Amino acid sequence: MGFLMSVFFCGEVWRSVGFLREEGLRLQQASQQQINDIKKLKEQLMNELVAWIEQHHLKQAEAAEILMVSRPRVSDVVNKKTTKFTIDSLVEMLSRVGKPVRLAVGECL
Repeated sequence: MGFLMSVFFCGEVWRSVGFLREEGLRLQQASQQQINDIKKLKEQLMNELVAWIEQHHLKQAEAAEILMVSRPRVSDVVNKKTTKFTIDSLVEMLSRVGKPVRLAVGECL
């Protein structure tokens, strides 16, 4: 294992670029929280698409045609492969099936 890999795995990546340990840990936690929040948002959008597919009793190929994506892309939605999608692409698919997405901004609960 190389130096950078061992630094990363020890949780010291931030320190290696000049941050104090405490600040590095805070940044690492904030980064992980942002990643988790984005994943949850993508999962919510995917859940809406899956519900639409089920509600209309569509096969993946039929849904793909309506959504204007490939059948494997629909499979990725159904299987919640969040890393393969941007929020924009999921919002666009929902828009194509008449499910516009509204954004609410507020305090975290």
